[in-house]
Amino acid sequence: MTRTPKPYRSRRIGDRDLSPETLMMGYGYSPHLSEGALKPPLFQTSTFVFGSAEEGKASFELAYGLREKKRDEEMHLIYSRINNPNLEVLEDRLAVWDAAEKALAFASGMAAISTTLMTFLRPGDTFVFSEPVYGGTEFLVHTILPQFGVKGVGFMAEAGADGFREAAKAAAAQAAQSGGKVGVIYVETPANPTNGLVDIALAREISETLKGPGGRPPVIVDNTFLGPIWQQPLKHGADICITSLTKYVGGHSDLIAGAASGDASWIGQVAVFRTILGTMTDPHTAWLLLRSLETLKVRMDAAELGARKVAAYLRDHPRVKSVWYLPFLPKDHPDRALFEKQCLTAGSTFSFEIVGGEKEAFDFLDKLQVIKLAVSLGGTETLASHPAAMTHSDVPPEARLRLGITESLVRLSIGVENPDDLIADIEQALGQ
Repeated sequence: MTRTPKPYRSRRIGDRDLSPETLMMGYGYSPHLSEGALKPPLFQTSTFVFGSAEEGKASFELAYGLREKKRDEEMHLIYSRINNPNLEVLEDRLAVWDAAEKALAFASGMAAISTTLMTFLRPGDTFVFSEPVYGGTEFLVHTILPQFGVKGVGFMAEAGADGFREAAKAAAAQAAQSGGKVGVIYVETPANPTNGLVDIALAREISETLKGPGGRPPVIVDNTFLGPIWQQPLKHGADICITSLTKYVGGHSDLIAGAASGDASWIGQVAVFRTILGTMTDPHTAWLLLRSLETLKVRMDAAELGARKVAAYLRDHPRVKSVWYLPFLPKDHPDRALFEKQCLTAGSTFSFEIVGGEKEAFDFLDKLQVIKLAVSLGGTETLASHPAAMTHSDVPPEARLRLGITESLVRLSIGVENPDDLIADIEQALGQ
């Protein structure tokens, strides 16, 4: 009797744990399921055929959370809004990088953020969030969610533990008045674009203090700035790790996607909302991401080494006022110990301030030749942008100043080019 082949899901050889970069070449996929194809084919289909009516019934029960999955039970393919072979292999491999039990892929980073927050927040609830955050998230928490009766209490990343705890107390007081709960603790660390840090272990500690009859609020961490290689929030106490896959994971500036990972108990709840809201990524994007995951580590390592060299050059330039690069934190800075505990490196995206204001910053950006003037980060090419006028332009001017997003601030995302070429470009753009 021929045994039906199953996707390869072993993470060990003997007593050795295999590295994520090794698992990216085959984990979650069996060539024997696809005519021997070495790489997963693109499953460009909307729906899948059931083997029997009972199989269809069992699959929908799992898809809509009507019952618990039985031991070793696999949910059959149903419909590409719910599951798809490309999506499943991608999610298996994303979970490997985040050291997670389960992962979900979304149509964008904002789709991952909004779907996850809507899973756990209801009218009358409050939530705690760090500042600054990505511009799209800023608009969501300040403008969109309040329209649904959900209010957030923010705290500055630089405010440290005291500021974080005060925000949690204020959120709890507001929830008590409105008859709701503190539904979520949401932090972005390092913060976009300032690289401000938030203590993830402290977030978990605060979550435990807010536990109510329905449980405690999940700790959700946006890990986009450092990606799955340079920081792993789940190991520090986060419940859900959110990443914009558009950035380092996609890595070629040719797709839009996002992800959420964590324990199945949390991610399973998000999966139900993703199914109904239809915020999953499509099969072709999932296929492209599988391609990109194979080179993720080599790309991110190369970009990180380049960023070190570029940041060191900028630090000594007379036309540069400050460089917001985490390794430059003084030994006695309150974030220094947190950086060393929580982050493996500083990554390859950082900001710096030019002497002057918007005019001087724009003049620099307009003179760049190798470095491209564009938003986003984590691609193979180096990008430069002006946060105050671009990604955070919808933030009121007084709030931008409070968050440290000045008119002279420029954000760089270093790619895989020769860093000496990037320095030459920056040198000619800065001028004398």
